[in-house]
Amino acid sequence: MEEIRDNLEARIIEAKREGWLGEVEGLQVSLTGAKDKIAQVDAALQRPASAIALGMPTFTSLAGRTTSTSLPD
Repeated sequence: MEEIRDNLEARIIEAKREGWLGEVEGLQVSLTGAKDKIAQVDAALQRPASAIALGMPTFTSLAGRTTSTSLPD
């Protein structure tokens, strides 16, 4: 992603030098998106991984789900 960002910056410089104003605008939009994505990845990497406790069912909660059927006499 950083290579894409660097490439976009180089292309923006070239487009400005050549006077391609429409191209500059489109490249800047792409550059903003690339920078946002890099920031998201960095934030995700810095966020500590935490386990989520799902809990263990108890016997009483399982027993309440059973059904009993009686056999006919």
